[in-house]
Amino acid sequence: MEKITAANVESFQNELTSLIEKIHTESNPKQKMKYLKRIDKIQRSISAYRSKSKLSRETKRDLIAYSFIAPNFIGFCVFTLIPIVFAFALAFLSWDGSNPIEWAGLKNFKSLFKDKFFIAALKNTIIYCVGTVPLTMIVSLGLAILLNHKVLGRGLFRTLAFFPYVASLVAITSVWKMLFHPSKGPINNLLFNVFNVQQENLPQWFTGSLVLLSMIMFSVWKYMGYYMVIYLAGLQGVNGELYEAAALDGAGTWAKFKYVTWPQLSSTTFFVIVMLTINCFKVYDIAIMLAAGGNGELTLNSTVLVYYIYQKAFIEWKLGYSSAVAMVLFVLVLGVTLIQFWGQKKYQEG
Repeated sequence: MEKITAANVESFQNELTSLIEKIHTESNPKQKMKYLKRIDKIQRSISAYRSKSKLSRETKRDLIAYSFIAPNFIGFCVFTLIPIVFAFALAFLSWDGSNPIEWAGLKNFKSLFKDKFFIAALKNTIIYCVGTVPLTMIVSLGLAILLNHKVLGRGLFRTLAFFPYVASLVAITSVWKMLFHPSKGPINNLLFNVFNVQQENLPQWFTGSLVLLSMIMFSVWKYMGYYMVIYLAGLQGVNGELYEAAALDGAGTWAKFKYVTWPQLSSTTFFVIVMLTINCFKVYDIAIMLAAGGNGELTLNSTVLVYYIYQKAFIEWKLGYSSAVAMVLFVLVLGVTLIQFWGQKKYQEG
């Protein structure tokens, strides 16, 4: 914006009058547009001078817009951005929350791989993800395809499949633990009475090597309804004419799924895999509710990374060490997600 002073206000006013006269006589639309832009610029300059304002109209509009997003942005900075930056910095420090902060360098990271609980938590988390993601995806897709057809009671079955996702985690884990109770549960009673499994050989579902299997089965059951709904939404976008064309070519059910349904659901599947992977790496509540003993602690067979971060940070108050574990989790999730994006890009290009 041009600077206007008391000395040149009159010249600008004269220019403004001249431009207005030119607009009335000008026949070229482009030239008229130039005159209008110049008039607008001069009027804003004169208005700013007369109001003694140092801010232009655009600047005022920008400030008003920023004022609307400022509360949310300030909240994001205070409660999310600053803690994340501090957590990154804390991974290289030693602090217990009360004593002065000390520089630790890479000491926290070097200690991780000598820590058997961290190694167990990392291994259990990866196993849990590898088991949960494909199984949940397969079951969800199967349910979606089945319930996408006009079958009797389709609405009821959709509701029943979605119910575990919206139900209280405390309630459904209690039911699950009752079902798989080592001595009183109907699952083990079925194994004992029908399949003649000896009492001492009955599986201990929530201890030992079977605890991860129990967590995986529970997670698949809980989340299959949610991802079933996502797949159902994806199936609505599949062009029905493609199925008709495939049928005319003699394609069977499997061929239709392989060459029509699956390619059309590639974007939906990519979203499901990414979201499932991230959620699985963040698992905490399911592990606590299913596998924690009376003291609320997880064993080597059931501990996961997020629980280990909590334990180190808020029980042992090793905040620097827990931040180092959190950084490992962050890098792991970021790496897996980037690989998935790269794989999806290659698939689309191919």
